[in-house]
Amino acid sequence: MDIILLAVPFFFALIALELVVERVRGTDYYRLNDALTSLTTGVLNQAYGAVKLLVPFTLYLWAYQHLAMFELGQGWVVWVLAFILYDLCYYWNHRLGHEMNLLWAAHVVHHNSEDYNLSTALRQTSTSFLSALFYLPLAVLGFEPLMVLTVGALNLVYQFWVHTQHIDKLGWFDRVFVSPSNHRVHHGQNPVYVDRNYGGVFILWDRLFGSFQEELDDDPPIFGIRGALNSWNPLWANLQFYHQLWQDCLHTRNWGHKFTLWFRRTGWRPPDVVERYPLQKTDLDHFQKFDTQLSVISGGYALLQYIILSVLMLTMMLQLESIPATQQAWIVVFLFAASYGTGALMQGVTHARAFELVKHGLLLTSLALWQIPAWSTTMLLTLSLLSLALLPLVRAATTKPATA
Repeated sequence: MDIILLAVPFFFALIALELVVERVRGTDYYRLNDALTSLTTGVLNQAYGAVKLLVPFTLYLWAYQHLAMFELGQGWVVWVLAFILYDLCYYWNHRLGHEMNLLWAAHVVHHNSEDYNLSTALRQTSTSFLSALFYLPLAVLGFEPLMVLTVGALNLVYQFWVHTQHIDKLGWFDRVFVSPSNHRVHHGQNPVYVDRNYGGVFILWDRLFGSFQEELDDDPPIFGIRGALNSWNPLWANLQFYHQLWQDCLHTRNWGHKFTLWFRRTGWRPPDVVERYPLQKTDLDHFQKFDTQLSVISGGYALLQYIILSVLMLTMMLQLESIPATQQAWIVVFLFAASYGTGALMQGVTHARAFELVKHGLLLTSLALWQIPAWSTTMLLTLSLLSLALLPLVRAATTKPATA
């Protein structure tokens, strides 16, 4: 049973509900370009989920079979203990993900949105290859692999609802569990909020290990990162900080720093690189979100492209065992390439429409070759033809400053 797959309809139902609340309250917590970027990174995260899980699961299975100290079984007490201890491992995975350059490079995509809403919860990394190491203690203790996969999925599902600005503080609940207020702090780039509130389900870990910060009424969170992304490209959102680390590695003249910079505290750069290649940081006193203006038709077209990616991703998740491996690989490559096109369109890149034309040509050709269900082929064919009909009406986005 794939818990994440089962939860997807509830995720989108809650997003729809939040949009209704947004309209009723007259708030502006959603922007189409940012939300589509977040949702598309979520598609990329799931697109090769089985492949991404293969190595970590194999590693955990080996550790469980060879290093487990106890046979814990499947009792309800064991399940509860697994859920609690998984969250403790998640806390340290998450904390180190903020405190080490290399791990931050993988995690930063979840933070480089300057909005905070339920779509942000689905803004997930495609490069979290080292995270599995933090859960190996559970294997050593004797928690069965499928049990850990299950409680891990439940942990992730819980975290979805806390990505909202429409729920205020919750009294005693805030003192025990991760809540919207607690997690808004975690996403803030205000100095008082940076590197705080790492828990997934229980905020008690932060209170225990000294990383808790309450949301302050006189200092509302400014969401995003100090080295702003300034892009709607989901691929760049995943690779931005890796690129910076690689550039620093190439530019530094200190051979020791070329190796150690990857494992230093997040934000550390070789002194000679800082001097020659300073980085601009966001001025929080005059903060403005990166934004672009899309016409109604262009926005509708971009939304169609996300639906196409979602149908392909859903097809992969539902039919993983029946789709040949070579076709799976081609679908994943197509998803990553197509995500670039949508971002380029929303950002006003000059070649975006030409790229989209080629993309749909490849999609229509592939539909004749892929061994996927008829319902998926029909939906993708319809959406692709509709996109091609709209494409001549699509206009390049224009850059504009958003409100603070």
